[in-house]
Amino acid sequence: MLKKISHVAFAVVNMDRACEFYREVLGAKIVGRKEVPEQKSEVAFVEMGGTAKLELISPTSDDSPVKRFLDKKGPGIHHICFEVDGIEERLHYLHDHGVRLVDDQPRTGAEGDKIAFLHPSSTLGALVELTESSKD
Repeated sequence: MLKKISHVAFAVVNMDRACEFYREVLGAKIVGRKEVPEQKSEVAFVEMGGTAKLELISPTSDDSPVKRFLDKKGPGIHHICFEVDGIEERLHYLHDHGVRLVDDQPRTGAEGDKIAFLHPSSTLGALVELTESSKD
């Protein structure tokens, strides 16, 4: 069962300009920015009130999945992330029900939580991320 929206991710070309826009123009708070080498990306989280956040992601290499996304679709919404309990069981359930998984097993995300992606071909065209919080 989905618990809540964790975040919505936007692929951006220039992380400095994106952070400046959200901070200076929209008045949001940047609450974390770091490189994620295993995903060949840099991420920044934007708090805007409430429980859901925005995640800004930009590539750090030419062979980054985010770079391929930007080359194909341009900047914009990259994925939506839902928080779940029991991510391993949820992945087994989804697999057994014909959902195409990007990740068969959870991996560690930018905030240290367990994450896994579902392929857009099985989710009505949207890249979906599941996360199980390590903070509970």
